[in-house]
Amino acid sequence: MEKELEALKKESRPNVIKAIAEARAHGDLSENAEYSAAKEEQAFIEAKIGDLEAKIAKSEVIDNSNMESDRVQFGASVTVVDCEQDDDEENGNDDISVTYTIVGDYESDIQKRMISVSSPMARALIGKVVGDEVEVRIGANIRYYEVIDIKYGKILCN
Repeated sequence: MEKELEALKKESRPNVIKAIAEARAHGDLSENAEYSAAKEEQAFIEAKIGDLEAKIAKSEVIDNSNMESDRVQFGASVTVVDCEQDDDEENGNDDISVTYTIVGDYESDIQKRMISVSSPMARALIGKVVGDEVEVRIGANIRYYEVIDIKYGKILCN
């Protein structure tokens, strides 16, 4: 969030100010589409800056690294194996486990395998222990996973 805020303040904001100045130079502002678009972009950037500043002010780092729990809770990094793909291991597919970290809604990023605490996967995992099987319903689809590891570390919470 801090990197995004810095980019908005140091790159996006100055660029839109420059675009507004260039559009003003074209004359009549009442019929100037470039000016209107630049002003809309400026309003969007300022709103995003305000939103990020508020979220950062309310955020805190939670250190779960010393947590001694055998149950999945907020902040856990949980390694699961897809029970349906488990059968493929016999056919040479060794890449069947995946590790997700359960984070707040704003911090979620599926590419980094950080899932929102309110996601179907996280809701299914909360409270489970190693060896438990979970049912995850996403729309009409149901998948089954087995919890194979639980770890805790530092996470950002807002």
